[in-house]
Amino acid sequence: MSKKGGKFSPEDEAYFEELEKETRKEARLDRKIAKRRDRSQYKKTDQDKQKKTNDLHENLSVQKEDLQRGRVIAVGGERYVVSSEGKEIYCYLRGLLKKDRTRLKNLITIGDFVLFELVDGGEGSICHVEERRSVLARSDNLSRRKQHLIAANLDMVLITVSAEQPGLKPSLVDRYIIATRKGGMDAVIIVNKMDLLEEYEGLDEYIQEFVDAYSKLGIPVIPVSTKTGEGIEDIKALMKDKASVFSGQSGVGKSSLINAITGLNLLTASIVEHTQKGAHTTTAAKLVELEFGGWVIDTPGIKSFGVWDLTEAELGSYFPDIAEIGQKCRFQPCLHDHEPSCAVKIAIEEEELSFMRYESYIALLYSLREKHLRR
Repeated sequence: MSKKGGKFSPEDEAYFEELEKETRKEARLDRKIAKRRDRSQYKKTDQDKQKKTNDLHENLSVQKEDLQRGRVIAVGGERYVVSSEGKEIYCYLRGLLKKDRTRLKNLITIGDFVLFELVDGGEGSICHVEERRSVLARSDNLSRRKQHLIAANLDMVLITVSAEQPGLKPSLVDRYIIATRKGGMDAVIIVNKMDLLEEYEGLDEYIQEFVDAYSKLGIPVIPVSTKTGEGIEDIKALMKDKASVFSGQSGVGKSSLINAITGLNLLTASIVEHTQKGAHTTTAAKLVELEFGGWVIDTPGIKSFGVWDLTEAELGSYFPDIAEIGQKCRFQPCLHDHEPSCAVKIAIEEEELSFMRYESYIALLYSLREKHLRR
């Protein structure tokens, strides 16, 4: 992006117009899907639904003392691997849980603590899901009207990006940061493939701008290379005695990082040269215990990450650097996209605020507007 005479150039304004057009194109399919869906099942809140389910569980014929407690360490279709008292048990959902209609796409996720009954054949029937202390979730890709649980009961989300192959996407990083904070976890940003900096002209300056901008938010940003070993020990120190999840788009090297940290041999893949996208090597997440203390999850890579239950009014609170400057705007509330005398735009023109941060904010703002139009 360029600025001429301390103001946004016509190219910049055209860029944002194109960005808004793209988000509207992506919304067309969702609008068609929404017209065919019956939303009557969503009239009650998820909390009411969950309470009703819990009340049903209390009236089960199975006595609580006959149930076993365990943690879901892997999910595959409608079967779950539950770790309990040193054993791994294949479990499935009891019928009552299957009938529970909420705005959750999946009722159980990796990391959940559950109560289950042993049945014939040594398998288990899950009767109850304990209340989650934290959860990483996103909007369902198809309808965006259901919450897709990714993992639960974690301390930290290791938001993984790569310096190149594929290129770094700040707007995707911010989506993960928002989901992490909404879910009650700490965020850490890992910039992998730092060994590629010498291969791309100007890449070191771009990565340094990213590191500086996000470090100012109080979020640890760790440059890493699995080839040189840079940053690996720093990550291990943060992960010790905590439950963590590696999340990020395909091809950024999440599995390679876990291999380097744990000594495991998870399947990895190279980048598809033509598309600059990673092949999906992790198809199912698994909770792995760490020798040095703690747990870690490697999640499948994703192409898009829709933040669940976020409004335009809330967005600013997740961009504290922009929100602080925005208090000086002439008109309140100001969304900093078209309002006159906007202090945020002035700060960018005077290079007091990272344009990278503003660009990410605007992309999310336009995305939320399209989500509103689809209702």
